[in-house]
Amino acid sequence: MSKIYEVKTEENWFIGKWEGYGAIHGVGISNDENYFKIARTLDPLYSNDEDSYDVVVIKKNSDFALMSFIVDMINQEKGRQIEIRQHQGAVLFTEGDKLLVVHLPDGGVSSQDFFGDSGGTGFGDTILIATRNEGKTKEFRKMFGKLGITVENLNDYPDLPEVAETGMTFEENARLKAEIISALTGKMVLSDDSGLKVDVLGGLPGVWSARFSGPDATDDLNNAKLLHELAMVFDKENRSAQFHTCLVVAAPNKESLVVEADWEGYIGTELKGDNGFGYDPLFIVGEGTKTAAELSADEKNEISHRGLAMKKLMEVFPKWQATH
Repeated sequence: MSKIYEVKTEENWFIGKWEGYGAIHGVGISNDENYFKIARTLDPLYSNDEDSYDVVVIKKNSDFALMSFIVDMINQEKGRQIEIRQHQGAVLFTEGDKLLVVHLPDGGVSSQDFFGDSGGTGFGDTILIATRNEGKTKEFRKMFGKLGITVENLNDYPDLPEVAETGMTFEENARLKAEIISALTGKMVLSDDSGLKVDVLGGLPGVWSARFSGPDATDDLNNAKLLHELAMVFDKENRSAQFHTCLVVAAPNKESLVVEADWEGYIGTELKGDNGFGYDPLFIVGEGTKTAAELSADEKNEISHRGLAMKKLMEVFPKWQATH
């Protein structure tokens, strides 16, 4: 019996099996001509003399997501190592040092944009993460690597000025940094702003999370101030809180992409755990008993506000990037 492949998210739902003839079918989606074009693009990636994929599309956010799903099937069934990436509106399929196929959108792409000043070398899009934190950059590099996008950070641009976060909301701060740095560099830039919102404190510390205890704030001082503010709040229900993340991706002459996510929990009465940073030792995750500082890095990245926001971003980013 053939293995069944499936991807099901809020934006995409594909089901496939390896016993067909390179066919893509839409359920309730009239897009046969586009599916035929995608299927013919993928023809050179496998032998027509053997079984191939048969994919049903129930919901689709972008052509790139669908092609990535099919390439994953080909790699698993044929032991291939085909990589797929976006470049200036086109989609490139490579294996090792070979360029196998180029998929062009309707109307093609500008040759100047595609080749740039590199004479045809240096393929692949780049995104600049507006941070100097290498740990944070590593996580973004892992996520964007799946899309074939090279990740840089501000350490690669030491002459860029610091952007003051003067906004009153997480989105305003993330937009400021992403859009200003994008305008200065001409690059695609991702910025994030995160913080803790405590319900009984009206959403504080919020955008002031990093400096809650004053201009000389430290993690220890911020946690001490938070415990002081909640000293007379005894019921767990009244100590509810959320870690919040807003991600903004900006590019020249393009409407910015905004994604947000919350991580629900409660504020504990004492510090617990040695992992993480900031308010992690006080933040009790969900309805459990562990604090964020008691989770491993992998556990935290899977369920945290930043992890949830990144998953949302990966769903909508390919379609946004392909829109000019």
